[in-house]
Parts: sequence; C-alpha cells; structure tokens
Amino acid sequence: MKNMTEGDPLKLIFSFAVPLLLGNLLQQTYNMMDAAIVGRFLGPMALAGVGATTSVQFLVLGFCIGMCAGFGIPFATFFGAGRIDKMRRSVFNAAVIAVILSAVITLIVCLCCGGIVRLLRIPDNIYELAYDYLFIIFLGIPFTIFYNFLSSMMRAVGDSRTPFIFLAVSTVLNIVLDLLFILAFDMGVSGAALATVLAQGVSAALCFVYIRAKQPAMRIGREDMKLTADDVSKHLVMGIPMGLQYSITAIGTMVMQAANNGLGDIYISAFTAGSRIKQFTVSPFDAMATGVSVFCSQNVGAGNVKRAREGIIKGLLSGMGFGVIIGAFLMVFGRTLSMIFIEDTPDNAPILDASGKYLFCLGIFCWSLAMLNICRMSVQGLGYSGLAIFSGVIEMIARIVVAFAFVPKYEFTAICFSDQTAWVSACLYVFPLSLICLGKAEKKLNSREVRY
Repeated sequence: MKNMTEGDPLKLIFSFAVPLLLGNLLQQTYNMMDAAIVGRFLGPMALAGVGATTSVQFLVLGFCIGMCAGFGIPFATFFGAGRIDKMRRSVFNAAVIAVILSAVITLIVCLCCGGIVRLLRIPDNIYELAYDYLFIIFLGIPFTIFYNFLSSMMRAVGDSRTPFIFLAVSTVLNIVLDLLFILAFDMGVSGAALATVLAQGVSAALCFVYIRAKQPAMRIGREDMKLTADDVSKHLVMGIPMGLQYSITAIGTMVMQAANNGLGDIYISAFTAGSRIKQFTVSPFDAMATGVSVFCSQNVGAGNVKRAREGIIKGLLSGMGFGVIIGAFLMVFGRTLSMIFIEDTPDNAPILDASGKYLFCLGIFCWSLAMLNICRMSVQGLGYSGLAIFSGVIEMIARIVVAFAFVPKYEFTAICFSDQTAWVSACLYVFPLSLICLGKAEKKLNSREVRY
C-alpha cells in the first residue's frame, strides 16, 4: 500500500505511474503481438480482419475498463480518509455490480456480434475473419472486467507494482499461446483472439489470489457483505459515467473507422498498424493520468485539496512534456515502426506509406492527448465523473464531423487528423473544468459538506 497524502507530489505520482506505465505497455504488447504475428504469418488481409473491429472493441472493453477505474475512486477516497471498514464494504458492493454487468454485457454483445460487424462496413472478403476474432474477444469480457476491477482495488491503495507483475506474466503467456495457436494448431485469427482472452484470465486469477493472500485490508469478511443502496449508487455514479466516457469516445472512433473501412484494404491495414503503434506510444499519458487521479482521490479523502491542486499542475506539465518528445519520435520513425506488422515489400509500400503518414500527423498533437487525459482523470479523481463525461461527447462529435464532412473529400488525410481534432476540441472544455472542480472541492471542504 502507498499513502499519497504525504511526501513530494510529483515523486509519488511518478513512483505510482511507472509500474502502471509498464503494465500499460505490456497490455499494448498483447495487441501488438497479436497484430504482428497475424500480419507476418497470416498476411495483410488477416491483419485487416483483426484491425477492422478495433473501434468496437474499444467501445465495449473501454466501457468495462472505465467502469472498473471509476469503482476504484471510492476505494481510494476511503483509504485516504483511513476508513478501511467502509472501503471493504465498498469493495463488496462494487464486486456484486461487476458480476452482474459482466454477465449482461457479454450476453448482449455476443448475440449482436454479427450486426456490429456489418455496421462497421467491413468488406466481404474479410468479414468472416473480423467476426471470428471479435466474437472470441467478446467471450472474454468477464476476464477483462475482473482483471481491471482487481487492479483498481490494488491501485486505490497505492499498489501499482503488483498488477504490472501479473500482467508481465500474462503477456509472456499471450505471446507463447499466439505462436502455439497460430503456427502449431493453425487456428488463424481465432487463435490470436483466444490467446489474448486466456492470458487476460490468468492475470485476473493471479490478482485474486494475491489479494486474498497478501492484502488483508482488502479481504472481505462476512461483516462486510452488506449490499446497500447508498454504496451501490455511489459506485454507479462513479463507474458508469467513466465507462460511458470511454464508450462515447469510441462511438466517434467507430464512425471514423467505418469511414476508413470504406476506403479499402490498404487503408484498413495502414490504420490497423498505425493504431497499434499509437496505443503503445501514448501509454505514458494514461499512466500519468491514473497516477494523478489516485493522488487527487486520496488527498481529497484526507481533506487536502491544496495538495491535490499541486499534484494536478505538476502532473500536467510533466505529461505535456512527454507528449512533445513522443510526438517527435512518431514523426521521425512512424513508417519504420509500421514494419513490425507489415513486411517491407514493393506490394506493401502503399500500406507502409499510409501508416507512416498517419503517425506523422498524430505526432504533431500528442501533447494535447496528455493534457486531455490528465485533466479528465483529475476531474474524476475529484469526484465529478458526471461532468468529465462531456469531454467524451465532444470527442465523439468532433470525429463524426470529420468522418462526414471531410473524409469524402480528403479521404485518408482527413482520417490522419481525426484524433487530433477530437483531442484539441475536448481540451477546450476539460482544462477549465478541472480548475472549476478544484474550486468546488475546496468550497465543499471549507463548508464541511464532504462526508464519508
């Protein structure tokens, strides 16, 4: 456990964020290894089939991940306030919600999988590949929810190192299973999906065993098993908006991917390769944002809003600095990095050129994603998830506008600037919002309206 209510804010945020960053990088390695093995051994068409559903995976899995992150905010707040008894009861109530939602979400999306794939305007020649991959990923939703739920429990008390260790183990397992299922068992894209699902299940199981054995503060007893309307509503108020924020953002991404899918196989493959690299290289922003969010939650729980403000400012400046460096890297090495997925042959040159262009344009505005993530997560950490959700709405609208107004005329060039348009637009809302929410939190504290 790590108490973040004392000590240097930036040092605490970094020490929390580094294991989380490594975990994020490993999680993206899942996706990159799937895509690299599929692209190298099964070819560009199979890669297009795997990547054509990326946005809808983000829509569904993003909701699950965001929801679990939201559940962690009350955990961190109670921990910061020293109310371990309430934290345990909070964990039990959140776990019940997670079980119910995992069953409902899995059932719905599996039944609707065919309609979802058709909605994305996926070409007929890769339809079956996309459907098979997506359906198996959907079957693994319970594993995704429970890994992220258990990780949020540990991170709420300042332990970001243990989830990283378990994710490292499952990443190695994922790579081994990828090669086994694709090369030895000839399972194609279904093997890549199955490897990811099984590896996620192992990481969830390891988290559960560790918490039961090594985290007595999180260990639920009979006296903690009290389902109350207050606790359930508190977690839904925090978790659902954060989940919806991911999903609302993903709706815009789905519209954008559908527009890109209409441009043909070359651009589907290029977008898939570029997106995998993007997800990997922007992981520091997610880690920093989560670190700042937990820092805010613990310090608001401890009644120190001034310290929360200091953490936000230092985290924001550091994150934007990273954004400039990462952006420059993508601008210089984008096409070269795309060769991880696509073999450098004359036939594949158009795919590599398009992926390099996508990453070059992305690199120009990486700093804005750092700003967006840190400010948004700060608002959530301060307890205002309902307000933060509108930043996702703005992102969605921006991507939809680009898809319908600019893609028909500028084609893939418009795709290359879709994310940046969404990030900058949302920053114009969420940056001043973070300052307003800090003021609100301070007023609540001064008027003694904060209760646990």
